[in-house]
Amino acid sequence: MSLLSHQVELLAPARDADIGIAAIHHGADAVYIGPPAFGARVGAGNSLQDIERLCREAHRFDARIFITLNTILRDDELEGARRMAWDVYNAGADVLIVQDMGLLKIDMPPIQLHASTQTDIRTPEKAKFLQDVGFSQLVLARELDLAQIREIYQTLDADRCKLEFFIHGALCVAYSGQCYISHAHTGRSANRGDCSQACRLPYHVTDAQGRFIAHDRHVLSMKDNNQSQNLEALIDAGVRSFKIEGRYKDLAYVKNITAHYRKLFDELLEQRPELARASSGKTTFTFTPDPDQNFNREFTDYFVQGRKEDIGAFDTPKNPGRHLGYVTKVGPDFVELTVTEPGTVLHNGDGLCYYDLQKELVGLAINRAEPAGAMSVDSWRVWPKDPISSLKDLRKGTELNRNRDMNWVRMLEKKSSDRRIGVWASLQETSDGFALQLTDEDGHNGQAGVLATKEAARNPSQAEATLREQLGR
Repeated sequence: MSLLSHQVELLAPARDADIGIAAIHHGADAVYIGPPAFGARVGAGNSLQDIERLCREAHRFDARIFITLNTILRDDELEGARRMAWDVYNAGADVLIVQDMGLLKIDMPPIQLHASTQTDIRTPEKAKFLQDVGFSQLVLARELDLAQIREIYQTLDADRCKLEFFIHGALCVAYSGQCYISHAHTGRSANRGDCSQACRLPYHVTDAQGRFIAHDRHVLSMKDNNQSQNLEALIDAGVRSFKIEGRYKDLAYVKNITAHYRKLFDELLEQRPELARASSGKTTFTFTPDPDQNFNREFTDYFVQGRKEDIGAFDTPKNPGRHLGYVTKVGPDFVELTVTEPGTVLHNGDGLCYYDLQKELVGLAINRAEPAGAMSVDSWRVWPKDPISSLKDLRKGTELNRNRDMNWVRMLEKKSSDRRIGVWASLQETSDGFALQLTDEDGHNGQAGVLATKEAARNPSQAEATLREQLGR
């Protein structure tokens, strides 16, 4: 099954099958996951049994499973990659995401091929080439603006080849597939799935005369991608598959971010009846999605609306969290603070942080949190996990952020969504019993009959209500 021109696909990441199933239950139309080897996240491989389990659950909702066979391969690995491609195809996978063009020359299964973002698709010429050699979907480079995306879209045959674009998650400082810093520094290749994250390290920058421009700054670190405000513009530019980054991310991240975009797309599709979602069912949530609750380096929409200056997370590659309040007192083993937002509650296990005088982010994990007294409900006393003496430059007046809310974490550890496929039910009386016909939202039909002796109901309205309730289950 391939993506149709009027369908809009939400594509979520999965580190493992359980996270992939959660992504499906939280509204993903497709999930991408690593196979046992050759994926561009060396620590995110999965067994064939788990891939098969994920495929079974996804296909219940007509959702697709993409396998990331997207590293550069050595000649001696091609046979292993070929066998694995057949294995995941037989396990039920729908798509292979690939980077290495050598895979086109070997005996691959009859499965759709998508061109990975590692192929660095920035021009109409490259996009058309990849379409013409057989790719049905192209994962565009993240560094494009709307005009460039539209130009690529207008070059392609929309019935043969669809465009996919990253809408959320980490950003690389280099064009995808064109970063060699990790390999140069450590011998670990980003194009072999083993990036050392050199762009998140601090560096000194000097001018031609040796004068410092930046001292110990994270000058290659990008903020995180967030295209929440640009979804409709991206659709109009020709994008049909919208990808969330994060195959190393945890369950709470995938649940929350998938739910966030599911709600945005559902609202958008309601206003645009010419478009449709790419899988079946309606998803409801027990929580209000909030991207700020997960790890992020603050957000940028990068180059989509034109190149921006404020795209770097130069102070820290860590999660700075959201503003909480200010320190009012530092005790021998506790910290007192006032929260800015009235009614904010702190919990045991919360994570706080602040910037020291050198603008480095310092973490403060809470062992215990209690209201500071009856005088103010917005004052708290917290006992950190680490000694006060180790918390550099912490003093009265220091601004505090919260980057982990344990109440939120615990909430997402529980069941937090429900996905159901709509069904029309028709119960008819027959000459010797009853017949039930079911038609789901995709037009699939099922029917069953039962022989039954009929008796008039003593309370017809109650009998009808009971029938509706039982059939509705």
